[in-house]
Amino acid sequence: MNARQVSSVRRVLTQSILSPLMVVMALALPLAAHADYPDRPVKVIVPFAAGAAADSAMRVVGKRMGELLGQPVVIEAKPGVPGIQSAAIAAPDGYTFLLGAGSAMVTHPLLNSKLPYDPIKDFLPVGRILINVPILTVHPSTNVKTIKELIALAKTKPKTLNYSSSGMGSPNHLAMEMLEDMSGTDMIHVPYKGAAPSVADLVAGHVQLGINAIPSVAGQIKSGKLIALGVASAKRSRLLPEVPTIAEAGVAGFEYEIWYALFAPAKTPTAAVAKASAALQAALKDPAVQSALLEQGAEPAPTTSQELGAYMQQDINKWRRLIKERNLQLE
Repeated sequence: MNARQVSSVRRVLTQSILSPLMVVMALALPLAAHADYPDRPVKVIVPFAAGAAADSAMRVVGKRMGELLGQPVVIEAKPGVPGIQSAAIAAPDGYTFLLGAGSAMVTHPLLNSKLPYDPIKDFLPVGRILINVPILTVHPSTNVKTIKELIALAKTKPKTLNYSSSGMGSPNHLAMEMLEDMSGTDMIHVPYKGAAPSVADLVAGHVQLGINAIPSVAGQIKSGKLIALGVASAKRSRLLPEVPTIAEAGVAGFEYEIWYALFAPAKTPTAAVAKASAALQAALKDPAVQSALLEQGAEPAPTTSQELGAYMQQDINKWRRLIKERNLQLE
């Protein structure tokens, strides 16, 4: 065997030894990266204005998550669809997440097929964070004290009771559509540009009723300016435990919650999603975090990523039926 042949044999042997080693090393790199995750600050995009309730709540939770992860969790307020879209197209590396509301991730896509994001295709569920319990209230001028009395009045005088909401397709609008559907009543929807004017006109008696998050009407309930008939959630609220649920008070099966959850861009590594989800759940079980959220009127409601996915699918099925049957659209 000449020198050229010897060199060729050596090259083949070297390659045959190194190739499997290189494959093993390549496979090991992501594992090492996941083990060190996160090694820099993590960002959560909040599609609400800075200082809004959702933004304030995420800052409380994010601070504790950062302590658990060993890296700061930076909250970036980027209101509306542009914020959601920016999260959808962010690098799927585990360093960008989205605070998603049930309206943005479930009902708005069902109401408007032209949105520039798809909550199922563009995102992965990380875990639910909290719920805001909505409450049905009426103006004292109605002389109504219970939900059964309200339903009786609405059936006696169809299309005479007015309810306010923060806009077409808003959570409180859809909650009232559900109530009408399940109670067999027919009332008039008066949409406003935001929750504040909606509640203001309810308190003033320009409209007769509405479903709103408890914090926005708690003061008016305590002062007697509004009468609480029932909370929309499946369980009574810790904020107003004396108020029955709407289901308890006469509309069996009624359940509606305003929820917020954490999402990651699609294709984010499973290990990063799992670690963020574990930190989120641990943060929400911290007594200090729970206390701070309750003071804001929010109820901690942690889930795993798998539980959030199932919860979302149930929500989609429920609202798809109602939206189709009542012919609701935002397009």
